[in-house]
Amino acid sequence: MSDKQAIIKKMLEMQKKFSEYEHQNGVDPKDYWKAPEGHPLHGYREEYTKLANQLVDTAHAEKGSHR
Repeated sequence: MSDKQAIIKKMLEMQKKFSEYEHQNGVDPKDYWKAPEGHPLHGYREEYTKLANQLVDTAHAEKGSHR
């Protein structure tokens, strides 16, 4: 599996878990933006953003372009 495929797979897994959590519990915006430690969404936004940026960087590297 390529780096890009691995990143996409991880992002899709995260989206699925987020959606399941949201359907069961709802999501308070403060928990999305700054969930306390121990909360299921703690670090979610930061990790997802990091993966999205890695994906963009990987795609640019494949094409020989840059941001």
